[in-house]
Amino acid sequence: MRMRSYTLHLPKDARPGESIGLDRAVLVPDGFAWSAFAFSVLWFLYHRLWIAALIVLAGLLALAGLGHLLGLPPGIATLVTLLASWLIGLEASSLRRWTLTRRGWPVRDAVIAATPEEAEARALGRWLDSTAAAPRAPFPAGPTRRTEPVIGLFPAQEIAR
Repeated sequence: MRMRSYTLHLPKDARPGESIGLDRAVLVPDGFAWSAFAFSVLWFLYHRLWIAALIVLAGLLALAGLGHLLGLPPGIATLVTLLASWLIGLEASSLRRWTLTRRGWPVRDAVIAATPEEAEARALGRWLDSTAAAPRAPFPAGPTRRTEPVIGLFPAQEIAR
């Protein structure tokens, strides 16, 4: 069974533990988007990413025009287009996440699940179980600075100061 990570996006005014606005929750799967690879501009339009759709369309047209201008053989032009589509498939979910955050729908939680339905159940369940006093961080906190001395050659450097 293949597990996949998903991010939960809710409006800024949504409060942990409240069900108001959960019907508008957006789950974005992480990883390669095969449909964005295959349908690039249409995928962006379907997800209402208008600016990204225009940029991708302009980029693909510029790439085709440049290939025609350079006189690339059809096989090479196809390979370049496939590589551009591969890049689009790799970055499509990140662009969707960025656009949602820019529109005021920040990442509220991240879950790992086998299916989108399981991810939705986990994310919404965790959202409803959390309280406003102790919201759950969407990602683990980074490393903290230690107060005890470091083992190795570094303490000698500190003494010399």
